[in-house]
Amino acid sequence: MSKYGKALITGASSGIGATYAERLARRGYDLLLVARDLARLQEMAASLGAKYGVKVDVLKADLTSKADLQTVEDRLRTDAEIRLLVNNAGVASNGTLAEADLEQAERLIQLNVVALTRLAAVAAAQFSAAGRGAIVNIASVVALAPEMFNAVYSASKAYVLSLTQTLHGEVAAKGVQIQAVLPGVTRTEIWERSGIDGSKLPAEMIMEVGEMVDAALAGFDQGELVTIPSLPDAADWQAFVAARGALGPNLSRNSAAQRYKN
Repeated sequence: MSKYGKALITGASSGIGATYAERLARRGYDLLLVARDLARLQEMAASLGAKYGVKVDVLKADLTSKADLQTVEDRLRTDAEIRLLVNNAGVASNGTLAEADLEQAERLIQLNVVALTRLAAVAAAQFSAAGRGAIVNIASVVALAPEMFNAVYSASKAYVLSLTQTLHGEVAAKGVQIQAVLPGVTRTEIWERSGIDGSKLPAEMIMEVGEMVDAALAGFDQGELVTIPSLPDAADWQAFVAARGALGPNLSRNSAAQRYKN
C-alpha cells in the first residue's frame, strides 16, 4: 500500500476528477477511480499506473442509481486503504426553474446532493473511527453568488458548502481533514453536457482545469476549510466569514425585531 493510502475519486473519467487523479497519483497515492465510462477509466488506470508506479483500481458506477451508489458506499466501508475521498461527481443545468425539466433537476439533486452526502457520511464514519483521513467536496463559487447561475445547480452547491462547514465541526477533532473547493468557471466538459456554450463566457472568467486543481491542492496542503482558487485576497473571504458570524447572536431571539412591530 502507498504510504499515503488510497484516494477514491468520483467523476474521475474527465475534467476535474481526472486531473485530481493525475495529481494525486503524482504525489504517490494509490487510486480508486469511479465513473460511468469504464473504458476511459481503464485507459487512465493503465496510464497512471505505468507513469507513477501506483496501484489504480476502477469502479464503473452511475451515482444516480441507488444500486451503484450502494456499491461505492460498500467499497468505502470495507477498503481500509482509502484515506481520501474526493467528492467530485456532479452535473450542471441550464435555464430557469420555471422552465426546468423536473426529471433532469431531480437527477442533478441525486448526484450533486444525495450521492455526495451519502459518500461523505460513510467516509466520515470510517475515517473518524480510524483517526485519520480527508474528505474534499467540490462545490462552486455560485454557492456564494447564486444569482450568477441556474437555480437548482446553485442551490446544490450551496448545500455542498454548508454540509462541508458543518461536517468539519463534527469530525475535525477526530483527525479528519475537511475541505470545500469552490471553483469559478473551469474549462471542462460539464458546460457542453448541460447545454451551455462555454465559448460565450468571457475568457477572463475561465480557469484551466490543471491550474484550478493545483490551487485546490495547495489549499488542502495549507489546511484550508474553504478554498476559492480564483480569489486574489484571502482577507475578503475572512471578512465574509466575520460578517456572517456577526449575525449569529441575533439570528434567534425571544422577540421579533422592532421593525416588524406596529
